[in-house]
Order: sequence, then C-alpha cells, then structure tokens
Amino acid sequence: MKATQPMRSKVGLSVILGAIALLSLTSWSLKGAEVDPNQLKFPQQYDSWQATEDQVERDDILAQYPANIILWAGSSFAKEYHSPRGHQFAVADVTHTLRTGVAIAEGDKGLSASCWTCKTPDAPRLIKEMGIQGFSGANFVDLGREIKSVVYCSDCHLDGSAKLALPRPHAQDAMAKIKLPFDKQNHTMQGAQVCGQCHVSYYFQPENNNKVNIPWIFGSTADEIEKYYDTRRFYEWIHPISKTPILKARHPEFEHWSRSAHAKQGVTCITCHMPPATDEKGATFTDHKVGGALDNFDRSCANCHSSKAGITKKLDKTKATIDAKARHVESLLIKAHYEAKAAWDAGATWAQMNDAIMAIRHSQWRWDFATASHGMYAHNPKEGIELLDKSTEQVTYAREVLARILSQMSVTEVEYPDYSTKEKAHAAIGFVEADAMKAKHAFIQQEVDKYWHPVAKTGYSVSE
Repeated sequence: MKATQPMRSKVGLSVILGAIALLSLTSWSLKGAEVDPNQLKFPQQYDSWQATEDQVERDDILAQYPANIILWAGSSFAKEYHSPRGHQFAVADVTHTLRTGVAIAEGDKGLSASCWTCKTPDAPRLIKEMGIQGFSGANFVDLGREIKSVVYCSDCHLDGSAKLALPRPHAQDAMAKIKLPFDKQNHTMQGAQVCGQCHVSYYFQPENNNKVNIPWIFGSTADEIEKYYDTRRFYEWIHPISKTPILKARHPEFEHWSRSAHAKQGVTCITCHMPPATDEKGATFTDHKVGGALDNFDRSCANCHSSKAGITKKLDKTKATIDAKARHVESLLIKAHYEAKAAWDAGATWAQMNDAIMAIRHSQWRWDFATASHGMYAHNPKEGIELLDKSTEQVTYAREVLARILSQMSVTEVEYPDYSTKEKAHAAIGFVEADAMKAKHAFIQQEVDKYWHPVAKTGYSVSE
C-alpha cells in the first residue's frame, strides 16, 4: 500500500495535539481514594476521559444481523458480538463476553493473553516484563488478576508529557512495514497511528505463541492482506458447514481511513472523534470522551461541512446502500455454505470443490473487511461498496460452480436454515446460549468477582 501522508488539519494541531494530555500510568487505583496525578495536572482531559463511562449503550450485533451467526459458525464470534462502547468498559466487556470463554480446562492451553493487548496499558507493561513471547503464550485468564486499568493515558502518551507514543510492538512493526515509522511522522499522522494501534485489523500468529500481528507485508488493502494470508495458507478456523478455511477481519478502521478523502485532507480520528472543547474558563482542550463525529458537529465537521442536516442525509443514504449490499451478500454466502455442505455430503472431492471453497473464502473475507469496520459508511464508503460488490461477484461464482457439482451428483434439493432470529440462527449451528451463559456466570462468580480488579466489572453488577 502506498499510504497517504496527510496534511495538517484545519482544526488546529497546536490545539488538538498540544492539549491531548492524558499521560503515563502510575501505581494508583482507578476507583480508590488515591488521587491520580493526571487528574490534578490535566483535569479537563481527565474528566472527559472518565465520561466515557456514560457511553453505556451497545447493540447486540447478532440479534440485529443473525446471518452473522451462520457465517461465523465454528468461531467464538458466533457466540456473542456487541458494538463497542466507551473506553471505560474495555476491560469489563472483554471479561464478560462469551467469546473469552471460562476457566481453563485441565490440560487445555485456553485463550491467549494476546486478547488483552488493546484493552489496557497493563498489556504493554506485561509485554516488557514477560517478553512478547511470554505474554502471548500466557493464558487470558491467568493474567486477568494483573489487569488493573482500562484504556488510559500511557496507551497514547509518553512519560508524563503530551508527546504521543505507540507502546504496542505489533503497531510499531506494522507501521514500519508500510513505510510509516512512528518517529518519522508529523503530529497529524502520529495522532492517527496512536488510534490505529488498536483500531485496526490483526490476527494471532499461531507459530509465534499467538502473538498479535498486523498482516501488512504486502500492504493494507483487502486484496493485499488476502495475498498475505493465502501465501501463508493461513486460516482462523474451518467452517463446520462448508469446510471453508475462514479469514476474519477485525475492525479495520485505520486501513480504510488511510485511503479516504478525509486522510488526504489531513482529517484524522482525533479531528472528528476527539474535537477541541472549551471549559468554563474559556480554555481549549482536547475532548477525550471519544464519540461520534455528528454528536459534535460544530466542533468537528463544521470546519468543512456547512450543514449538519445535509451531511446526515448523505451519510444515511450511503449507510442504507452499504447495509443493503451487505445483507444481500450475506444471504448468498449462507446459501453457498449450505450448497457446499450438500456437495460434500453427496461425496464431492477436494479436486471438484477447491474453486468454490476458495471463492467462498475470498467473498466472506471482503464482506467481513467491509462490515467489521465501524463507521465504514463515513470513513470510506467508496471502498466499502467496492468490497461488497466484489464479494457478491465472488460468491455468485462459487454458487455457479457448486450448482454444476450438485447437478453432476444428482442433488436436486438443498436444505437452508431459518436464521430470521438470533435464537434460530444459534439453533441452526447447535449453540446453546443458555449453557454458555451459565458457565460464564460461574466463572465470573468464582474468579472475577473474587480476584480481579474492579475495572473488570465496570458497568456490570456482581455475578452478571
């Protein structure tokens, strides 16, 4: 990828980045009586960061889009998937989700501690103490008692100053791959990279103790990442219905933004989601209550867009277009998975199935790379539409190949599931949510409630 080097934002970098002032983590209790020195030094920034605890609402994505359950069958994503909320919930939400499992079974390695990487500044600390291999090779649950802070100052800043930092090794490596080393960038790009160390797609390297890696050796487009995965013959799991080796995209906001019209104009994550604010004394500071751009239209979008109603109408139309394309390709992919199952059940061979299976793999990858990106309709709608159109083309080809195979094998009928609700989709893949919730609650009671720091329960009642 040839990354765009943005120009300085019109919002005023001296204000935005000179005042981003949540600083280094010290040994203090987030909820305890001891006063955090950062709260004294930068009260406005600190208070706005704390206010992310007000962002309690979240959407149940699997209830909204139950087709995802079928497409993610065989992975933890099919168990529970909610929209993100404020930084104050980073540790609690990853602790309570069904995707992180429960207590480790005897002889089972369990989930990698890499799942903590972007949730807390304790992760970079533990990486330094344990080494990257030791950290990633440890278990998520085993390190739970070490996690004492949510996303915080030292995730973005260096040594008690307003200077930006990139503390996570996987991000440092990734920026070097695309010729954007952090220390060589201007403040605008550094601000975007700070957000991009976590708001980016990644995977765990199985040959490296599940170390976090951003797959940008060839570049950061969907095509270039796919080339990387295909060259390595990598897959995250084998889909239990179609036997497709699946790739999973994870919120590639940085990738999409880097090729956007906003990036070319020097408009970054900070410009839109952390705009300058004014306190009661008239002093300007950067708002650390990271939120939607339109919620702060006058402080963010109004520098370039004249009408909130106008930009809202345009975004709503674009979102409707992307949503319609996504729902369409999901329905085609589900049919393809079940048509592949019917072909396998009828005795098809890999020689017959290879082209169709690879087309399903590549189609689902592009669908996921578009839909897993929060705010695609605003960040880079052109790319989102192109990805979904290509995904539709690829899954259509897969179904054409499968239709020929099914005809050759005299299969005249394929049984498709009812996935009209979350409950029906879960039933189709054989997942019993109630049993999983029971096991999770037992884990919360026996481990988290007794031994983990209170940040692991922010927004949750005891044993919830």
